[in-house]
Amino acid sequence: MPEVRSSEVVGAVGSRPRRVAVISLHTSPLLQPGSGDSGGMNVYVRELMSSLSQSGVECVTFTRADREGLEPEVFVEPNHRVVHIEAGPHHLPKEALADISDQFCAGVMRWFAENGPPDVIHGNYWLSGVVGHHLKHALNVPFVSTFHTLARVKAEGGDPEPLWRDRAEAEIIRCSDAICVSCVEEEDQFRRLYGHPHGRIEIIAPGVEHAFFAPGDRGGARHALGMDRETPLIVFVGRIQPLKGPDVAIQALAGLHRLGHGEARLLIVGGASGRQGGDEAERVHDLVDELDLHDHVEFVAPQPHHILSTYYRAADIVIVPSRSESFGLVALEAAACGTPVVASAVGGLLSLVDDGETGRLIVGRNPADYAVAMAEILSDDEMRASMGKAAVARASDYTWRAAAHRLADLYDDLIGHDLVSCRDAHPELKPEPSTTRGADDE
Repeated sequence: MPEVRSSEVVGAVGSRPRRVAVISLHTSPLLQPGSGDSGGMNVYVRELMSSLSQSGVECVTFTRADREGLEPEVFVEPNHRVVHIEAGPHHLPKEALADISDQFCAGVMRWFAENGPPDVIHGNYWLSGVVGHHLKHALNVPFVSTFHTLARVKAEGGDPEPLWRDRAEAEIIRCSDAICVSCVEEEDQFRRLYGHPHGRIEIIAPGVEHAFFAPGDRGGARHALGMDRETPLIVFVGRIQPLKGPDVAIQALAGLHRLGHGEARLLIVGGASGRQGGDEAERVHDLVDELDLHDHVEFVAPQPHHILSTYYRAADIVIVPSRSESFGLVALEAAACGTPVVASAVGGLLSLVDDGETGRLIVGRNPADYAVAMAEILSDDEMRASMGKAAVARASDYTWRAAAHRLADLYDDLIGHDLVSCRDAHPELKPEPSTTRGADDE
């Protein structure tokens, strides 16, 4: 592996970082969210790093080349580029990526040797954290982690992960100089499940691009989608996987019909994702058949991110029935468009949805509870309008520019100071053979 001298790396105390290396091994911020392994994390990395780059910081996002014909480097905008690293066969399932993390890490180190080292490393998701942990020891620079999902959080929501992932996350936590979470609720959950880390925990709430996601004419949005203006419309946006709960949305629609809203329709915007994605897509289609909802449920292919605003504006209600959610960008974007959100009372959704004011929070996974909440909102035009207005005001507090400013302050505090040390000065990049692996989240 090419050598990069650590004396070249550390920036001056009190100065903004000159270069941030962002690790996003398993998914590229250039990919369209909503299918495969692309989701809220893709939006997070792209928007946050672009906002940071506009302040003059060079942001380099390293992701794995997962298909032929990719440009080695793509400039998203000045100061923000995405670098494609060749590591392993192009078409690999997510559960096999830990096996090529050493190749990926070597490719990143070669880039540093040719282009100069970073001042800070920021890993997104545990697979990137494994690489970031190694790079920290190789380069002697601060290491920041954003997990997006964690094994113990998923287990609490009914989606247990293999023990090897939990152990890998524990190693990353032990050596991270800072861990970014999205809200107070996520911080409390982290400390309850993992204790107090050696590094600091920093709340960096994601933002929303208000130029795209803003209130608009619901009738015009319905017309753009070729939909009737009067039909009650529920919208689900997300990948079709158990974690996101599309089955709950479908069953809730059936319950809504039984409560007297028999004309209500459901749009499911998104594609199959992860190891169980194909099975889950088949299961939810079978559920539509079983409940005789063919004329009331429509599956829509993943849409370009900015086009989602039309779906949010067209909706009377956006439903977010996730089993777990570190933040919940869909809920935030829908709120910014002035649409009430009915969401599960988990994770970051607890901080985004003000129950009874901007939407409703549902404890548990009983579709009947979602149906009752949606029926109340649909039956009261004044309530629905009031919730939409309050949701816009609530969402206005969240901007990518503010998130980037907080992140830059964090980087600034870490540069030049003593780094968190862990026992493993040479971390193992391949924790275990991939034959028993599964991965179905961010």
